[in-house]
Amino acid sequence: MKGRALLLSLLALALALPGCSLVKPEERLETAGAPAAERPRAVNNPPPISTTLGAGTRHTYSSCEISGPYLALTFDDGPHPSNTPRLLAMLKERNVKSTFFLIGTSVNAYPEITRQIIADGHEIANHTQTHALLSKLSDAGVARELGSANSAIANAVDGYKAQLFRPPYGAITARQKQSVHSNYGFPSIMWSVDPLDWKYRNSARVAQQLIAGAQPGAIMLCHDIHATTVAAIPQVLDTLLARGFQFVTVTQLINMELTAAKPSPSLAVLQFSAGSL
Repeated sequence: MKGRALLLSLLALALALPGCSLVKPEERLETAGAPAAERPRAVNNPPPISTTLGAGTRHTYSSCEISGPYLALTFDDGPHPSNTPRLLAMLKERNVKSTFFLIGTSVNAYPEITRQIIADGHEIANHTQTHALLSKLSDAGVARELGSANSAIANAVDGYKAQLFRPPYGAITARQKQSVHSNYGFPSIMWSVDPLDWKYRNSARVAQQLIAGAQPGAIMLCHDIHATTVAAIPQVLDTLLARGFQFVTVTQLINMELTAAKPSPSLAVLQFSAGSL
């Protein structure tokens, strides 16, 4: 009896801890009040997670292993002088945060747009200086591409330090991934959803492909240098927000995976107490 009373006391303590609940995330979504179609487009911020990458990151990510309704929408090859500001307005209206993989030469050409990306709460990441095919470059060539892009971003946004990197075309060798991770701390960010928006300049098709590929932990690839892609974004956001998804930066998504991989202190207490009865 004493053991049972101890277990019940520890269970009550665990449930009192912040963030602890016996209700599954999907059950909370289903009972969150208004039906999905009636929910406002703007969503609450995700659980507080550091904007700095935690220890234990992998060399590369195409998606993240999480259980919550979170995914990352990413944009490559900008900033673009007209498309990117239009996109930022769409994101701001819906309180959506994204990750922008910027090219150094474009950052140098449009530093004010680069600063606006950060001012709106988005994440900036390294997409090389000239959109080079890294798999064909020497180690010195890769270092020049990444270093120059880092400098362009830091010069435009008061010392901002990118934490992520995406190889142009997704072209990078396994050895280069390891080298970039070791020398820069950059995980190579790939994708799990690719609407081929560079090939099919059709907004309806781009929207359909992005919506169809949405799932927890997904990393979606887009290019804001294409007007047809930007035109597809409102439908994508409104549809997925109505379905209960929340958009986060890639760094947030990675940290969610890292946090989920750690055992819960409350569960550890319960397992210990149950085993000692």
